[in-house]
Amino acid sequence: MDVTEFQQWVKQYYKTRGWSDLDIFIRIGFLAEETGEVARAIRALEIGRNRPDEAESTFEENKQALTEELGDVLGNVIVIANKYDISLKEVFQLHKSKLAERYSE
Repeated sequence: MDVTEFQQWVKQYYKTRGWSDLDIFIRIGFLAEETGEVARAIRALEIGRNRPDEAESTFEENKQALTEELGDVLGNVIVIANKYDISLKEVFQLHKSKLAERYSE
């Protein structure tokens, strides 16, 4: 699945559940929450959690958790992009151009 297909899939999936109808400031809150969960997953991978109330996880389990959290962040970013009719393809191209210009030798 390419990025455009995935963006359309998220749009339809979230719409059928009413998730894309939430106020944009609520969506930003969800994005912040998911970003925190990415940080937690990276910590588990890099230095461990070391909490007595949590079972130890393997590297692969922690990597899977990070992969899932990155998907949650991406889902929220896509909902925001869709709200303002911005294609991820355009985001990728603009970001690449910006960095190329900024850091060209």
